[in-house]
Amino acid sequence: MTDRIAQTDVVVIGAGPVGLFAVFELGMLKLRCHVIDSLDRPGGQCAALYPEKPIYDIPAYPRILAGELVERLLAQAAPFEPIYHLGQQATALTGRDDGRWSVETSAGTEIAAHAVVIAAGAGAFGPNRPPLEGIERFEGAGPGVGVHYMVRRRDDFRGRTLVIAGGGDSALDWAISLAGVAKKIYLVHRRPRFRGAPETVSQMEALARPGGPIEKVVPYQLYGLKGGEGGLGGVVVATLQGETRTLECDALLPFFGLSANLGPIADWGLELEKHRVTVEPASCQTSVPGIFAIGDIVHYDRKLKLILTGFAEAASAAHAIHPLARSGEELHWEYSTTRGVPGAV
Repeated sequence: MTDRIAQTDVVVIGAGPVGLFAVFELGMLKLRCHVIDSLDRPGGQCAALYPEKPIYDIPAYPRILAGELVERLLAQAAPFEPIYHLGQQATALTGRDDGRWSVETSAGTEIAAHAVVIAAGAGAFGPNRPPLEGIERFEGAGPGVGVHYMVRRRDDFRGRTLVIAGGGDSALDWAISLAGVAKKIYLVHRRPRFRGAPETVSQMEALARPGGPIEKVVPYQLYGLKGGEGGLGGVVVATLQGETRTLECDALLPFFGLSANLGPIADWGLELEKHRVTVEPASCQTSVPGIFAIGDIVHYDRKLKLILTGFAEAASAAHAIHPLARSGEELHWEYSTTRGVPGAV
């Protein structure tokens, strides 16, 4: 029934930083938004995986925690009163007889809109689990103990002995960050050289000097877990030659990246390349008119996967959407310094 379908100007799929900024940009053009996200809170990976991780490339913020960035983006979007549908996945996208789009969610919600903005990051994501027998027993054991694939609060690991596994930026960043609170950190990598940014590797090496809080365990890889009803007691690591070593610890933090897939988005008839949605860069419109995509889910030539790139794409998409949602209405656009923002101080 039509009266049971929510009506809005734009549906934004994804409540990560780029999706939240899209709400602001659309709101500045007086376009109303409904926002869908499979997570139970806004913020995407910034909120779910690393809220206390510092970000250094947000304009005007030399350093800002990921969680704080999300809070500020939510506050920025709040004056435009977006309606959030959290804990729901966008499952179906269909064209309507009136030229608009209908988006359905896994919770049975249906929303009609003039345009859809896909800001779903890399799609549905989850951590790559190391293939260790019995690892499930230690997952979710409690703050600071057991196996964790993300760090919500650094202070949960205060005074703990940790094994961090991985050779990329995530493993190095968290080794550096947690070195300030943990009792000791074993950093396990299967190669002597690490894949992180040179500056990050240099910071880690400084902390791994004799007497430092980090001990490099290379070249080793995860081999097994020790523990029982009392919890995780140690991590067994092994060389390629089969030599083993047991690292006594309170917690294992494996950082082997995220497994991601587009989920239902892959079946919506959009042109894809390299598991990303292809768009026209100036407008961020996909191969289907009225459907736009921004952020990490987007592919075009020389695309930079940065939050600030996604912010610019959000602004471009908003201006391209306005004539679709307000057909025949001339856009009298003004800078925010001239027009102001409702509810802003």
